[in-house]
Amino acid sequence: MATTEALSVIPASVLRNLSDKLYEKRKNAALELEGIVKQLTVAGDHDKITAVINLLTHEYTYSPQANHRKGGLIGLAAVTVGLTSEAAQHLEQIVPPVLNSFSDQDSRVRYYACEALYNIAKVVRGDFIVFFNQIFDALCKLSADSDANVQSAAHLLDRLVKDIVTESDQFSIEEFIPLLRERMNVLNPYVRQFLVGWITVLDSVPDIDMLGFLPDFLDGLFNMLSDNSHEIRQQADSALSEFLQEIKNSPSVDYGRMAEILVQRAGSQDEFTRLTAITWINEFVKLGGDQLVPYYADILGAILPCISDKEEKIRVVARETNEELRGIEADPAEGFDVGAIFSIARRQLSSEWEATRIEALHWVSTLLNRHRSEVLVFLNDVLDTLLKALSDPSDEVVLLVLEVHACIAKDPQHFRQLVVFLVHNFQLDHSLLEKRGALIIRRLCVLLDAERIYRELSTILEGESDLDFASIMVQALNLILLTASELSDLRDLLKQSLVNADGKSLFLSLYASWCHSPMAIISLCLLAQAYQHASSVIHLLVEEDINVKFLVQLDKLIHLLETPTFAYLRLQVFRLLEPGRYIWLLKALYGLLMLLPQQSAAFKILRTRLKTVPSYSFKEECFRRSSSGIPYSQFNYGEGGGSQIFEEGDLSDNSHDMHNGINFATKLQQFQQIQKQHHAHSKSETQSRFVSTSSTKEVQIAGESKRSDLNRPPSRSSRRGLGQLQL
Repeated sequence: MATTEALSVIPASVLRNLSDKLYEKRKNAALELEGIVKQLTVAGDHDKITAVINLLTHEYTYSPQANHRKGGLIGLAAVTVGLTSEAAQHLEQIVPPVLNSFSDQDSRVRYYACEALYNIAKVVRGDFIVFFNQIFDALCKLSADSDANVQSAAHLLDRLVKDIVTESDQFSIEEFIPLLRERMNVLNPYVRQFLVGWITVLDSVPDIDMLGFLPDFLDGLFNMLSDNSHEIRQQADSALSEFLQEIKNSPSVDYGRMAEILVQRAGSQDEFTRLTAITWINEFVKLGGDQLVPYYADILGAILPCISDKEEKIRVVARETNEELRGIEADPAEGFDVGAIFSIARRQLSSEWEATRIEALHWVSTLLNRHRSEVLVFLNDVLDTLLKALSDPSDEVVLLVLEVHACIAKDPQHFRQLVVFLVHNFQLDHSLLEKRGALIIRRLCVLLDAERIYRELSTILEGESDLDFASIMVQALNLILLTASELSDLRDLLKQSLVNADGKSLFLSLYASWCHSPMAIISLCLLAQAYQHASSVIHLLVEEDINVKFLVQLDKLIHLLETPTFAYLRLQVFRLLEPGRYIWLLKALYGLLMLLPQQSAAFKILRTRLKTVPSYSFKEECFRRSSSGIPYSQFNYGEGGGSQIFEEGDLSDNSHDMHNGINFATKLQQFQQIQKQHHAHSKSETQSRFVSTSSTKEVQIAGESKRSDLNRPPSRSSRRGLGQLQL
């Protein structure tokens, strides 16, 4: 019925030409159709107009013949033009078949569909908005069309649609955003250009709040920054720059959702993407305020790796952001997750990049200072990592680690734990002690308290079952004690051991563990000016086996006597105005001289020093002793008070064994006992090695014997026997 009605108003020639293969004939037929529709519009006969539209739709646009479909499209455009202001009420019939033609297999049909919709849009303008989402979807596909002519036609239509949208008050951004979000991760460059173009246009419309929906498509824009096309990268960067400027000027921004996206993009493989993301994070940290507090851990996790980025621009921005973030003193009550932040910092302590490890340590230190109680809850999780960091190849990292350790060790229980862990690590890794031992011990002595550190170390080493390690550790600690400028106060205190209660306490505290090394105990006695006891220890050493290790340590001690640390000792030896005053010191030094090989450099150094001692010192001393009738070992050479050291004290029988409450006889026994343990241990190890070596040699000899038996010519009797067998 509808078709008959349409045929009654449209001449057969027009319908025939509308499907002609020639464009000119189709165009002329469309113009005639336009005139017919205009007459019907004036007459108000919309039923017949509807019949014409249905005819064009079903008989032409849905026809299997391409020329019919082309004619149907140009016919629908002509109907719209003929309707003019009345076209809006027929759009529901006109637009769908045109949109359907955008996916036609024939590129020419798709081209005419663009042309038809363009003409329709020009007529209806704002009324066109109700179909915007469908049109946008169609244009998005056509922007990547394989036919250049179709792409060109789609671009023209796209510009017109943009103009209509920007001037319309009916456009719904809420309905459009899901459509945009679905397509933001498309990789086709033409589609990407199309999408960025729409984002830019819509953002320029004052009445459309694109900033409020930025989290929905921000990730897609960042994704485009790594596109192969320079033009697309530039367009995406331009759009992002504009949005960032808007964020700076906007009083209300959803920082949280965008922060999550930026954190992910800061780890991108693409350099430009990383730089843009870290730049945004930098601005967010400055602007975000309380909104960003719950995201601080994620942000820190993105910043720390970028501090070591190969690109300098990224490193600079990352460092600035890191300083800005660390400067914010957030409260856990406001959502600041101390545990999460601490976990990120701890994880980055194992980073392969030095700069990142350094900043991670700064964060650990900052958290300890601001939220000590919360951080100490996680101490067991990080302690192993911090101890491993002491082996870091970077001195700066090690120094920072020590500051963190010192901060933790402010509590007594943690102090003890630190020193025990430290000794344990030195025991497991001797190279750590060799390469970093001095640095670690010296720095801890500055950060904490030198006396406290040495007392605790001595207590631990006193009970150490691994005698070899105890000896090595004591030798290292002794060398640091004698040479480190940071321990000058400790040395001064030890010099007062025989006249001062604090000095005596420290001397006794160190003595037991120092017994693990003969040279260490001699050094301690020389430092404490307990010269008679030093002489007694040296006398005991004469009775022991002298090995290479012993001579190496003795050589080091002789060279140390030439350092500023023992300047007072050298002056005591060579004080010409008080001959014989420090006779026990001279005996000790001569004892050391006798232990040294004559051809060694240390022997020549010490002998040269001792040659300068006035000879009358000994002659006068011997004369005084013989004339007084006092045994040599009990004579007191000191007079007066102050800082002078008189080991022998008064003339009582036990005076040389006790001074300032120190029972040197007992101490000498303690030294002998510990050295006996060392000798027994050394002998046991030697025997074990000998047994192992002997067993190996026996096996080798047995094997060689068997081989020689096989290779040896038969003896005469053997040959005779063999001959008998052959017979």
